[in-house]
Amino acid sequence: MGSLLNPYISFKDNARDAMEFYQSVFGGELTVNTFGEYGEKYAEGADLVMHSMLTTAGGFTLMAADTPQGMEFTPGSQITISLSGDGDDAEAIRGYWEALAEGATVTVPLEQQVWGDEFGQLTDRFGVGWLVNIGGGAA
Repeated sequence: MGSLLNPYISFKDNARDAMEFYQSVFGGELTVNTFGEYGEKYAEGADLVMHSMLTTAGGFTLMAADTPQGMEFTPGSQITISLSGDGDDAEAIRGYWEALAEGATVTVPLEQQVWGDEFGQLTDRFGVGWLVNIGGGAA
């Protein structure tokens, strides 16, 4: 396996819910490890997610964890995720957009922009920002 670059998202006590939601959007295999699996040191918050990874047949990888007890969590600082493709992927990307938009705050509707691509921006129900772009002037 070569090098990978993928988003790693921090949550406060709801990483499992978020990752299960993303799995419902993108499909794929989700693995979740809790703090409790790694010994008594993590007795407080044992059910929280220490590490999770979603891998999809389409080549997407998302990783996430809950912020451990005693560490600061600043909402809105998690990450913004860019999801993009070309006209060949347009139908799938629109489907991802629709699923992500449920319960989200849409700041830019997914529609054709002046540069010719379809683009939309939202903050999902877990507070994570998404930039979605369909290249090639797809409409």
